[in-house]
Amino acid sequence: MTSRRTRGAAGALPRTALTALAPAVWGTTYIVTTEFLPAGHPLFAGFLRALPAGLIALAVTRTLPRGAWWGKAAVLGVLNIGLFLPLLFIAAERLPGGVAATLGAAQPLVVAVLAVTVLRQPLSARSLLWGVTGVLGVGLVVIGPGAELDAAGVAAGLAGAVAMGLGVTLTKRWGRPEGVGPLALTGWQLTAGGLFLAPVTFLAEGPPPAVDGRAALGYLWLGLVGGLLTYALWFRGIGALPVTSVAVLGLLSPLVAAGLGALVLGQTLGRVQLAGFALALASIAGGQLPGRAAARTPVVPSTPVAERTPR
Repeated sequence: MTSRRTRGAAGALPRTALTALAPAVWGTTYIVTTEFLPAGHPLFAGFLRALPAGLIALAVTRTLPRGAWWGKAAVLGVLNIGLFLPLLFIAAERLPGGVAATLGAAQPLVVAVLAVTVLRQPLSARSLLWGVTGVLGVGLVVIGPGAELDAAGVAAGLAGAVAMGLGVTLTKRWGRPEGVGPLALTGWQLTAGGLFLAPVTFLAEGPPPAVDGRAALGYLWLGLVGGLLTYALWFRGIGALPVTSVAVLGLLSPLVAAGLGALVLGQTLGRVQLAGFALALASIAGGQLPGRAAARTPVVPSTPVAERTPR
């Protein structure tokens, strides 16, 4: 049994590594937001990250949703993009990056609970344990003794974790239609999320800010690399890996953010922060080990059975 579980974990390693690139790149959001983008326009940042990249994906794949997938793509786009991105930017602007990152690190716990109700999986004490360990580790890494809390920022951070957790869980449940690849699914969601954000952005923030060369580079990075590429890898990973294993990979985002703060901004990481890094990395690694039930269960195809049946 142990040998079989070890071989299963090793076989999933390449998929896990590619999926892990997504939250690692998302970890650059904090430094790009504070160092490159105009302040006070979090909704515009989310909008510009989503819609152009979504339209590019639609142009490349030339694939549109069909039937029930118009509604499903809209729901996933709003949860994963339309709600999550502005909440992420609001939390990043109103809170110290460490506090915002720790709130976002609660996502694995959200997914572990939603897997019970949405995916009909038994409650996994193991997933909850690794989730709590990850939040504790991230908290030790990024929350300093003088961290200030803003009620709106805290609410945005928690709501973002819930929205993304529900989006990840529903993405796993619905899979992809037959013949539709991750890039097309990504394009549907980015476009739906961007269209959702368009009226909200301009009603809430008014005219867009002036964009200089530095800001343009930041938006391009967030849209093409942090949006189109990474979301395609993320949704591909959700289809191929256990949903709780994918969710815990999200802890890489605050760890990368903290690492960049140390390397680029000269922030210091002491013994407590290094211990937090070790805890968070242990949570990520532990979350990838298959449980007994997962070891006996084959990988679920990314296309639901009902949609693979010829009509």
